[in-house]
Amino acid sequence: MTSDPPPTREEPAHQLALQLDGAAGAWLDTALAEAAEAARAAEAAADSGRTEETEESDNVAVAPWELRFAAAGRHCGQEHADSVRVLLLQEARAGLATLTRLYHQGTAAERRAVLLVLPHRVTGPGALPLIEDALRTNDTRLVAAAVGPYAAAHLDPHAWRHAILKCLFTEVPVAAVDGLARRAHGDAELARMLADFAAERTAAGRPVPADLHHALNLTGEES
Repeated sequence: MTSDPPPTREEPAHQLALQLDGAAGAWLDTALAEAAEAARAAEAAADSGRTEETEESDNVAVAPWELRFAAAGRHCGQEHADSVRVLLLQEARAGLATLTRLYHQGTAAERRAVLLVLPHRVTGPGALPLIEDALRTNDTRLVAAAVGPYAAAHLDPHAWRHAILKCLFTEVPVAAVDGLARRAHGDAELARMLADFAAERTAAGRPVPADLHHALNLTGEES
């Protein structure tokens, strides 16, 4: 079963709630209210001169919305878990410190939600370590989430090229790579790496993925 695409500001919570049964919808309403309350509390703390990092170091107890973040699949169904978690992160206005902590403490499903929300919550390159960590795994759901809009905007050319190879190696469709056509166009180094990868596969008697030829065509370097 495929999961929902992550919600955006154009896909508000009530649209997701329409897909949930009564108990799950009520659970989501409570979870979003708790996340919104946490966001207000964080803003109040910031107004008083306390930072997000200070808040986190001062408080040992886990915020209620974070417990719900972890339990989203159990209460709303695995097919909706990505959407629910992204909504919670948005409603809580989770910053880089919170996202980093949730990523490192979370399950693979929770890490995926953090990766999906990055372009909506982090404006600079500060979350690149999370992308790099996901690309070191062989978890195809994490790899697919890692090559989204945030990676397209912030990965340097060398790391981005290796992300393409990672997709080919793990059989993640290159269609998951945001901005592939734009960044691949005219990239002679990417073309060389793809050609080398194809040659290695052929020499080993293994098939060359069709996606490799597609990516190579996008570079404009395939003969």
